[in-house]
Amino acid sequence: MTQTIAPRVRTLVLLLLAAACALLAGAGPASAHAAVTGSDPGQGAVVDKAPARITLTFSEQVALSDDSLRVLDPEGKRVDTAEPANVSGTTYAVPLHSGLPDGTYTVAYQVVSADSHPVAGAYTFSIGAPSKTSVSVSGQSTDDGVVGWLYGFGRYVSYAGFIVMTGGAAFVLACWRRGSGVRPVQRFVVSGWVALTASTLALLLLRGSFTGSGKVSDIFDLSLLGQVLQTKSGAALVSRLLLLAAAALFIAVLFGAYDKREDAEEKRDLTFGLSIGGVVVAAGLAASWAMSEHASVGLQAGIAMPVDVLHLLAVAAWLGGLGALLVALYRAPADTPVDAPAVRRFSQVAFGSVLALIATGTYQSWRQLGSWSAFTDTRYGQLLLAKIALVVVLVGVAWISRRWTGQLAETVPVEASAVREKERVGAGAESAGDADIAAVGDGEASVKGEGGEAPVKGEGEGDSGLGTDEHPDSERAAQLARQQAARDAARQKRMRDADPNRFGLRRSVLAEAGIAVVLLAVTTVLTQTEPGRTEQEAKAATSASASSSADTGASGALTLNMPFDTGGEDGKGIVTIDVDPARVGGNEMHVYVERPNGRAFDIPEVKVEFTLKAKDIGPLPVVPDHIATGHWSANGVQIPMAGDWQVDVTVRTSDIDEVTVSKNAQIG
Repeated sequence: MTQTIAPRVRTLVLLLLAAACALLAGAGPASAHAAVTGSDPGQGAVVDKAPARITLTFSEQVALSDDSLRVLDPEGKRVDTAEPANVSGTTYAVPLHSGLPDGTYTVAYQVVSADSHPVAGAYTFSIGAPSKTSVSVSGQSTDDGVVGWLYGFGRYVSYAGFIVMTGGAAFVLACWRRGSGVRPVQRFVVSGWVALTASTLALLLLRGSFTGSGKVSDIFDLSLLGQVLQTKSGAALVSRLLLLAAAALFIAVLFGAYDKREDAEEKRDLTFGLSIGGVVVAAGLAASWAMSEHASVGLQAGIAMPVDVLHLLAVAAWLGGLGALLVALYRAPADTPVDAPAVRRFSQVAFGSVLALIATGTYQSWRQLGSWSAFTDTRYGQLLLAKIALVVVLVGVAWISRRWTGQLAETVPVEASAVREKERVGAGAESAGDADIAAVGDGEASVKGEGGEAPVKGEGEGDSGLGTDEHPDSERAAQLARQQAARDAARQKRMRDADPNRFGLRRSVLAEAGIAVVLLAVTTVLTQTEPGRTEQEAKAATSASASSSADTGASGALTLNMPFDTGGEDGKGIVTIDVDPARVGGNEMHVYVERPNGRAFDIPEVKVEFTLKAKDIGPLPVVPDHIATGHWSANGVQIPMAGDWQVDVTVRTSDIDEVTVSKNAQIG
């Protein structure tokens, strides 16, 4: 049965990994974790005279390079005169040439937020009056290409490696010390160390390109690597590598000297020492994430970082231990099966880890979201809801595993029944299974096996038998003993696998591991997503900027009426798009959906895209927020330049019925 289950296990794990990778690939680019909360001049503003400098205010401190802030005139030429600098707190400025002519200018920024993620974007303002511009602001982000995908995948592998290595070692020390001598468990823990080490080296190489140009050719640029080593993220990655050297020594002792130690008191002392050392190394590795990412910035950073370390350790103890248990249940040899007490001890560890995750996760959610509305109104909140749902499902399956654990019968290990081959001539072989050596007279013995009796000459019988017949018969007895031992082991394994409680535990733990793989993928995407609190603050700032600039700009709202028919039930109607003031810069957009009789009604989804084909700009997607029945709205819709824009509206009236309608309009 084990031979048929093992391929299924491998297939299921590969499918789950593929699903996790697809989730990572399909999750859009990693959103900036710092956001522009203010600018002078504001987005879409029209000023009477040229400003002396451009200032940008971010939600947190950012790292600047020489080209972090660029200001381009309508022809695309740079008009900034010096490197950007920090003027106060989270506000940064770049000086401009004096006497700039009237027209629309583009401000492009590319910085690195305090939590290590790249931030890129652009906006426009005008001097005197808006004008045409040759600057395209699309494709500003550098983390949505091959390098961005590789960096995201590297982060996933690093998290997985940490969980496997830390949780697997904790499972051996805290739950199943006999597992230190089980080869599959050893390979499981070592593979975690290898994955974490390789991914950390890869992240070091990718970091320069990820936060800069985004080009594959820059991955092996040593000058960029030198710059990375001077940043907080680079220091965290180097610290992680140093701690991994200590982790390698820990693993070597755990699967070497510790496994061979037989004295109970010495082994107890070594267990205590390894436990203390392992916790210190694991906490240090977890801190390499906490000190360079979300927890290191924002509210209560001094509290958030140790909470984040505890959160990561709890995740590793639960999910990594779960993986080690799965390996033990499926791959442990018949003479060293994982026993019921070990499973029960892990159940207690997992329960404590879940309690720690609930406490730390609640604090992190409050810190990153700030309001209940952020759960549904921000991408971070939506991903967090998905993560919470997966954790709830995982806890439910774990409860089922706990029930199987309570019913699991103790399995008696296979006793050593193999007879070792004797190296010295004259040593007798012990009986094993169906083969035994029976005495026949004073100087003769016979080996009883499945094929009958074979006489064995003693030392004193016959000249021809002296020193020649004894050694082959001893080898034959040892061979039969090894065969019988193998049969005993196979029979014991079949009996163990036939235990319905153990089989049920296997299946439930396998289901837990599958959910854990997807949960880890969602968590990785979550760490690359802009926190809900920051996103809402940025939206509020953009809305205020758009409202203030609307009073100073050119007016003239644009209204487009587009009939649609999705072909499904209740699929006909009219969608109306209002863009105000329909100019270059920030605009306010309203979407109304009505039935053919003019009555407003709601539909599951409506999306809008703007495309300027003449300049190869777009599509620029806009997802408006639902305001009232049949009414959606979006503030701060950026139109980078004037022209004949194609407005595409996608209307979905059911799970499968949708249609896209289009109209062209002059904007700006």
